[in-house]
Amino acid sequence: MTTYEYEHSEVTDASTDAVYALWADVTRWAEWDTSIVGITIDGPFAAGSRGTMTIEGMPPIPYTLTEVTVGRSFSDETAIPGAVLRFGHVVETVDGGRTKVTHRVEIEGENAAELGPMVTGDVPEAMRALVKLASSAA
Repeated sequence: MTTYEYEHSEVTDASTDAVYALWADVTRWAEWDTSIVGITIDGPFAAGSRGTMTIEGMPPIPYTLTEVTVGRSFSDETAIPGAVLRFGHVVETVDGGRTKVTHRVEIEGENAAELGPMVTGDVPEAMRALVKLASSAA
């Protein structure tokens, strides 16, 4: 089975709580991820909750929160024809009291190699927007 993996981190002065708060409020995701034009969640921001995400130019895509550790991390999974996409998000305090934010993407399936660059191409831009927004929340 084909697998595509990608990881990107940003270090910021924003607090871990400010970053996590932006993750936990899915209604605000489009503020920092410009590819998102709409998102829903059916339930709390907790493992097992499901929702749909609409990416520019695509129909709504279902996702499931597979892991949520309040204040620290969350993971979600999306199954589409030819691939399963898994996204991991971690926020942690690093040396000097700064905050490290990491987004990891793993794609499995026959279309993984083709989808990988399309899915991850704007991750650095979205993460920079996320930490900038989190910094302004302080």
